[in-house]
Amino acid sequence: MTSRFAAALAAIAMLFGLASCGGGGGGGIEGTGSALGTMRLSITDAPSCGFDSVHITIDRVRVHQSAGAADADAGWSEVVLNPAKRVDLLTLTNGVLEPLGQTDLPAGKYTQMRLVLAPNTAASPLANSVTPTGSPETALTTPSAQQSGLKLNVNIDIAAGKVADFAIDFDACKSIVKRGNSGQYNLKPVISVVPIVSDAGLRVVGYVHPSIAFGSTLVSVQQAGVPVKATAPDATGRFLLYPVPAGTYDLVVSAAGRVTATITGVPVVTAAPTTVNSAALPIAPGTTTLRTVSGTVTPATATVRALLAHTGGPTIEVAWAPVDANSGAFGFALPIGAPVKTAYVANPTALAFQPDAGAAAKYGIEAASNGALKSQAIDAGAAVPALSFSFP
Repeated sequence: MTSRFAAALAAIAMLFGLASCGGGGGGGIEGTGSALGTMRLSITDAPSCGFDSVHITIDRVRVHQSAGAADADAGWSEVVLNPAKRVDLLTLTNGVLEPLGQTDLPAGKYTQMRLVLAPNTAASPLANSVTPTGSPETALTTPSAQQSGLKLNVNIDIAAGKVADFAIDFDACKSIVKRGNSGQYNLKPVISVVPIVSDAGLRVVGYVHPSIAFGSTLVSVQQAGVPVKATAPDATGRFLLYPVPAGTYDLVVSAAGRVTATITGVPVVTAAPTTVNSAALPIAPGTTTLRTVSGTVTPATATVRALLAHTGGPTIEVAWAPVDANSGAFGFALPIGAPVKTAYVANPTALAFQPDAGAAAKYGIEAASNGALKSQAIDAGAAVPALSFSFP
């Protein structure tokens, strides 16, 4: 669920389109006399990682064709939601898409987006908020988004006379950062965008065993160890990953107290859904002991994740560690049992998962900061000393 961060911020760029459906136009689009194209948007979310709700309130979005344009430069187009739109991102999981409407823009390439959130005020103290499981709703700190807006470098082509559909995937799990023991949280948006070229396919459907049908269970499709779309199963164990760009993926199931299960070579096409298994043949990873792995990273804005390299491939992301915004501390609970994998088979009559003993408890802990990567190999079969990563 990690490496989406770089690509993720580009996703939210599309949100400028919501203004036309949010009921308020406001700044409008500066006239250029060029032909218009249309962008139509919806929003969805990945699993929540221990939160009962995550609300954001979108006030307005600015878009510019120059990545270097400053706030006061000419050439900005602005759309305003009137009233501002408050969305609980955690209601949008397991394939749920909420339409956000559409807007017209001059045809061309857009390379910068500013997303501005409504501020938390005395009159609306929880415009942007998070509710940790078992704790009260708490305001989110989003200072840059409330002032000049979240600056996003994007690469969006708007074609004249065409309608382009996009789904914006907000990863709430990776976007909420705890600030030590203060009881406060920062919003650090991790978002991706997927063009929707068909309403028939671009989805992966399957089932996990009911014994792991919890919100903490994570099902993702990955390419080269990079999660592209993730969700939690519903109460029956059914999961739906949508939208997923056409291609071939590794489907990874991670559940507390279970070994990691991977189905390789899962195809995604535009014409029809991809069904990996039925309710009668659920994915049921075996139980295992977990090993706590912790450490610190500097700066605290860095990200940390755990990778597992299967014998003969693939490499998958098993977990993402939240990093404390004050101390830079992070921690995982990683399975030490042998992970299992099998190859995708259409309409399977059995799931032939095989344990990979050579990969058991072997992880690469990877930290990333401003495009730089550092990694440490660990064996979680025994106690692991505290890890430390430092970037200039």
